[in-house]
Amino acid sequence: MQLQRLLVVIDAEHQQQPALQRAVEVARETGAELHLLQIEYHPSLEGSLLDSRLLNRAREAIVRQSCEHLRTRVAHLSDEGFQIEVDVRWSKRRHEEILARVAALQPDILFKSTHPSSTLRRLLFSDTSWQLIRRCPIPLWLVHDTEPRGQSLCVALDPLHSADKPAALDHQLILTSQTLQAALGLHAEYLHAQAPLPRSLLFDAEVAQEYEDYVTQCSREHREAFDKLIAQHAIDRAQAHLLDGFAEEVIPRFVREHNIGLLVMGAIARGHLDSLLIGHTAERMLERVECDLLVIKPDGKG
Repeated sequence: MQLQRLLVVIDAEHQQQPALQRAVEVARETGAELHLLQIEYHPSLEGSLLDSRLLNRAREAIVRQSCEHLRTRVAHLSDEGFQIEVDVRWSKRRHEEILARVAALQPDILFKSTHPSSTLRRLLFSDTSWQLIRRCPIPLWLVHDTEPRGQSLCVALDPLHSADKPAALDHQLILTSQTLQAALGLHAEYLHAQAPLPRSLLFDAEVAQEYEDYVTQCSREHREAFDKLIAQHAIDRAQAHLLDGFAEEVIPRFVREHNIGLLVMGAIARGHLDSLLIGHTAERMLERVECDLLVIKPDGKG
């Protein structure tokens, strides 16, 4: 991963801009360029009875005014020496405009602030964060709070690929975390969560009798796969943790107990209906962790 060009989504509806703050922190350490993208949309200027020319002029005026306002808000960063470009666009579908800008600019990381979103709202509406988790082809850094929770990151790995992830993705996650660790001076932890099939789901008496052997074998396979993965990288054994339990439960607990500031994990694209009803592990994790989340796709594919 290179850290030369950072794209930041500015949320005009909120005064605080955690994503911008985090991107500035990264740029301060790496010298990366900052590209700010703000998307405007007002339903009253869509499909109105007004003349189309008047509508276009009104939209252009809003975009121009917002652009000037945003430049004024970040002028102090330019004065500090940061390389900043400001871009304001009009679009009804925010995530599509963001993805279009990602395709054109080819940034190294996309930063976006996150805000509470209920499960019902996620089912009824296409929340931008959820859409980007599924479709963004570059590393997506979702920022919870303006101030980072800690100076550590942890990486969620899946060496047995139980979530249908390609084997190369784990190596991609490790290399990305090592780049961030070196560039930002962070401490890194590496996690793998393993949970055998619950005994309550075994209805066959003969199978149930062999349950303990199954649990032992399952644990051994996870340990061997995790150890093999870690051994291929310059990782201290003390930084590698095999956790017992489901990832959605034990990883957020680890994050809280160790004051982790950034959780790095992979995500794969699935069908729309599957994503809507079940959700990716990354999506469920976002609902449970209170730190930043960096989502990475295999080979940069959304």
